[in-house]
Amino acid sequence: MRNAPLPRRLGAVLYDSLLVLALMFLATLPFIAIRSGEPVESGNIFYQAILVIVPWCFFVGFWTRSGRTLGMQTWRLQIEKKNGSQPGVADATIRFFAAIVSWLPLGLGFWWQLWDPEHLTWHDRLSGTRLRYYPKDDNEKTRD
Repeated sequence: MRNAPLPRRLGAVLYDSLLVLALMFLATLPFIAIRSGEPVESGNIFYQAILVIVPWCFFVGFWTRSGRTLGMQTWRLQIEKKNGSQPGVADATIRFFAAIVSWLPLGLGFWWQLWDPEHLTWHDRLSGTRLRYYPKDDNEKTRD
């Protein structure tokens, strides 16, 4: 096991982005139905909150329950605290918002891993967690 390489991280991000996008679409449907098919007004604070709560529930829920989202599971990645334990809600929440900050400057917080001596991203460091890669062992290769 080692810290996750950038291509695997980005692969998991792509998978999970598609899932979160679908969930956000479903969360938007009631707002459109209430308005008889009209778009949701841009200043609707309740709708804006839903657009933050849905992804937060997805990521924090998976990270605290199993340490991995569906995309991370596909790419054999898992989030751990530095001591190897699963993150709690507070750790996962810090990681969630720190990951958003990592994306803001054109993804620099993710690219940072390429120069970091421990191959950690900004959100790894800010949350006290790390994303680990668990390659298949020889026994698993023969079963697949």
